[in-house]
Amino acid sequence: MVLFGAPFDLCGFRLGARLGPAAFRLAGIDEALAKLGHRLFDKGDIIAEPQPESKRGIKHVNTCIEGLLKVRDSVAQTLQAGGFPIVGGGGHSLGLGTVAGAQAAFGNDVAVLWVDAHGDINTPATSPSGNLHGMSFGAILGLESGVEGKQDEDWQKVRAVMNQPLKPNRAGWLGLREIDDGERVTLRNCEGAFICTMHDLDRHGMAASLDRLDKWIDGLGVKNLWISFDVDCLDPILAPGTGTAVHGGLTYREMHLMAELLCEHLESSRYRLCGLDIVEINPLFDKNNETARTAVEWVASVFGKRIL
Repeated sequence: MVLFGAPFDLCGFRLGARLGPAAFRLAGIDEALAKLGHRLFDKGDIIAEPQPESKRGIKHVNTCIEGLLKVRDSVAQTLQAGGFPIVGGGGHSLGLGTVAGAQAAFGNDVAVLWVDAHGDINTPATSPSGNLHGMSFGAILGLESGVEGKQDEDWQKVRAVMNQPLKPNRAGWLGLREIDDGERVTLRNCEGAFICTMHDLDRHGMAASLDRLDKWIDGLGVKNLWISFDVDCLDPILAPGTGTAVHGGLTYREMHLMAELLCEHLESSRYRLCGLDIVEINPLFDKNNETARTAVEWVASVFGKRIL
């Protein structure tokens, strides 16, 4: 396993997630995986060098793309060498880079599960804030900008981080509970996508929802699954250290049951988990590094930690 940090947070609502990779390391990700028999090679941080920006375009777009391309190449090289990348963020805009890296390695033979309170499927035309962290999945799917001029030019550069758009039926969301109006329309039109909101989890339960997820991935016939885990999928009582907290998220046991069931399905499925990113840990809003420690515990459950 190979760990990369991506300390970039200029495309979000609040600063501070750049401290997330350090918090993730200090929370003991290395030790947690070592107890499960996994050796973690820490490759340090991927730094996005500041780039000249235009006031008329998308906020911080050039600096963001600089970081995304480095993340994409690092993930792709790790996967092509047979490694398992874990990328710690940083804002969720970096999910565009990690998914692009998985696609660069496996082409269309990859599905993506976005575990998040938000869909992140905005475009420049639908985004209420203009922040790229809410548009990352929109770029992954290659959606049109819906605007003209410099913002559209910037959006084309953002979309180009992907070699080709991800097919909608290979896109999955789990834990959604705060969706913008424009995103709601787009999500409803994502034919074949896996969409599991908090309402779905409340109504059907985590076990049934994970069974549905497993059948969806298996039905695609893909061999690789990338998981992008935003800590704001968790209830803020459990994970206060994020800049995009929303009440009503996953509880502690729901979080671990999800991870444990994922692990069980992966043991008997035709697909594999090829990598994951852990994003939006923001120590400036945390208490005693609680959110990073919770994220480390979730990763441990994905890789086989059990009560007995």
